[in-house]
Amino acid sequence: MSSFMAKANEIERKWYVIDAKGKVLGRLASEVAKILRGKNKPIYTPHVDTGDHVIIINAEKVVLTGKKLDQKMYRKHSLYPGGMKETPYRKLMAQQPEKAVHEAIRGMLPHTSLGRQMIKKLRVYRGTEHDHQAQQPEALELNI
Repeated sequence: MSSFMAKANEIERKWYVIDAKGKVLGRLASEVAKILRGKNKPIYTPHVDTGDHVIIINAEKVVLTGKKLDQKMYRKHSLYPGGMKETPYRKLMAQQPEKAVHEAIRGMLPHTSLGRQMIKKLRVYRGTEHDHQAQQPEALELNI
């Protein structure tokens, strides 16, 4: 008996809408990363992108627990000496909450070409409106 291996051209992808209102950022990110990888499906194969498309709405209403809003920093580096830029999460959540959610999810995916392929299936929106009605996304309620 041989193991089942999913093939990239045989995968059916669904579209899901997740409302981030009142959800904790890290818990939301880990659940969405599972869906993007395809770990919620019985056909999961580690070396094939078997995941679904995810639309996250209400990104500005996501919650950080404890003192993370003041103590946690978003860091980026220009790869030049002294090129480190730090932004507190309070400022990032006020100006670009969709970037904070996107980066949290991206950090939980593989840091390979397969992970870069998976993150392209994620769309994050600040408010309740999104541009993907034509794909007929299903509302998905996460129990977190």
